[in-house]
Amino acid sequence: MKTDKLRRDQLRLRKKVCVKKLKHKVNYIAGADVAVTSDYLIGCIGIFLFPSLELIEQKNGRARNNIPYIPGFLSFREIPVLMKCYKKLKNKPDLILVDGQGIAHPRRLGLATHLGIILNKPTIGCAKSHLFGDYEMPDDSKGSYALIKDRQETIGLVLRTKDSVRPLFVSPGHLVDAEDCHKYVMLSLTKYRIPEPIRFAHKTAGEKARQYV
Repeated sequence: MKTDKLRRDQLRLRKKVCVKKLKHKVNYIAGADVAVTSDYLIGCIGIFLFPSLELIEQKNGRARNNIPYIPGFLSFREIPVLMKCYKKLKNKPDLILVDGQGIAHPRRLGLATHLGIILNKPTIGCAKSHLFGDYEMPDDSKGSYALIKDRQETIGLVLRTKDSVRPLFVSPGHLVDAEDCHKYVMLSLTKYRIPEPIRFAHKTAGEKARQYV
């Protein structure tokens, strides 16, 4: 796959990114993730009541693994299978937490941002590892955070979701801001490091994927 075209597509889509305060009430919050086998991509979106985090719906999707993993262009690989999941949902989410980057990306178009633009839905990127931007580590206490910056622009947070555990790299996807990222990630935690909607989607996609190994 030629990355020149993908890069042009990202720069075109970047113009549509909107980082702003989330105004409407969140009643349904979703978690989205994709598992990969040698032959398939397996997606999962779980819908949860908010703030109780009661699971009310889940949908899975499967697609052929025809696109190689290319750092910085992950969304082109995973968007199609997540769209398959989304189209099956009866309860559409008010906010989607995505296992991946938001605007903390060299061209501001991580998976969460790309998905948010396509769906015109608020999204938050919640990644386990750093991709782009400068940061310092936050304090060890739960809820502490440090800013991720690209020069003078704030593009995300390094967020400690439990005391003395590895932080998450959280960034606005679309139609939310950094304050929303902190608020909704923290309110979506249970006893784990990962927000419950994403943890569920990750676990379920992985279980489904093992059926095709």
